[in-house]
Amino acid sequence: MSKTGKAKALMARYNANFSTSQIIMQEKRVLSGMRPTGGLHLGHYHGVLKNWQNLQNQYDSYFLYFQKTLSKPYAKDKIDLENNVMEMVIDWLAAGINPNTATIFVQSKVPEHAELHLLLSMSTPLSWLERVPSYKDQQLRLKTKDLATYGFLGYPLLQSADILIYKAGLVPVGEDQVAHVEFAREVARRFNFVYGRDADFEQKAEAAIGKMGKKQAKSYQSFRKIYQETGDSEALVKAQALLQEQQNITLGDRERLAGYIEGMGKIILPEPDSLLTEAAKMPGLDGQKMSKSYGNTISLRDSNEEIESKIKRMPTDPARVKITDAGDPEKCPVWRLHQIYSNETTCDWVKNGCSKAKIGCIECKQPVIEAVQTELIPMQERIKKYQADPDLIKQIIFEGSEKARNIARETMAEVREAMGIVY
Repeated sequence: MSKTGKAKALMARYNANFSTSQIIMQEKRVLSGMRPTGGLHLGHYHGVLKNWQNLQNQYDSYFLYFQKTLSKPYAKDKIDLENNVMEMVIDWLAAGINPNTATIFVQSKVPEHAELHLLLSMSTPLSWLERVPSYKDQQLRLKTKDLATYGFLGYPLLQSADILIYKAGLVPVGEDQVAHVEFAREVARRFNFVYGRDADFEQKAEAAIGKMGKKQAKSYQSFRKIYQETGDSEALVKAQALLQEQQNITLGDRERLAGYIEGMGKIILPEPDSLLTEAAKMPGLDGQKMSKSYGNTISLRDSNEEIESKIKRMPTDPARVKITDAGDPEKCPVWRLHQIYSNETTCDWVKNGCSKAKIGCIECKQPVIEAVQTELIPMQERIKKYQADPDLIKQIIFEGSEKARNIARETMAEVREAMGIVY
């Protein structure tokens, strides 16, 4: 079967199941992504990919590659996006991301992202973009770079479009990224306020209530009245839960009734919530956060010899000039790796041996070297297997992007209709 035929078969199976479970999956849909900057390292694996492994088994998961790199015109080197995307997909798969469970796709394969970004820019105040924390931070840190482009300023809005176009209920982020999700919530809230109330909104809402059945309709109206008269948040939660259970109304009716509870219009773009993830514990070889920018990484593809060489060169407690000098594990970057890779017995051996000068630093590093090598060997074997089958990788990207685009098209049809640009 051709690639197009396989994609059509995939989409047919997907569409057959989508209509009955759409609203449920929307609530359980997560979206996250990475920039295609090249090979991944242990910081990516422990900080992101292991979390994605868990999410893909609990939620309708969408993982994308986005072209944030193109918003940085100061980059001197030409970016090989095609190769970077291929290699990163291979690393994702080798790290346990399952394309049969999660949807893997590329942002540029879904042009609706750019369209929604453009339309959202028509109602997003400039001041909102200027106050995004990361924008201010990079202006301070990159004073010598040319950041005077809309691509750089408007990137948070494009990121919001990435989230909102799939109506993702949850966005897995660390605490430092919560502000970006809140920005997406504000964008959605403003869009719904501006475009969500059509001329016969109340009549359509009341007609939708009538489709729920007498008992369910009465409960919904009761919860709505309590919430609007007293502001009882529990009544709001119960009304929203009631809507999720309804099988007799369309997705559009659900969104309309969700807005009707709060005296708003139809909720076209649902507001996403942050799904706080545990902060990455993986330190770099110098004790800072592991990052390519700091040159302190261990790549998922490093050989055993490279891993051993890198860890052996790691700095240790500066107080241990000689092997007979006592040290403090808390002041040693290697100790942080032990906390990730070593069991309690080994950690006790390190603390005792270091603080009482019973072991040398090279001896202390050996268990970490072996643990990292053991962790990466099976991953590297899978990388070689996937590298030998580039057509499979292209097919995964193609099918995932087609599936993602199908959802994006539906959202954009609603957005265009709400904005009155369908004619």
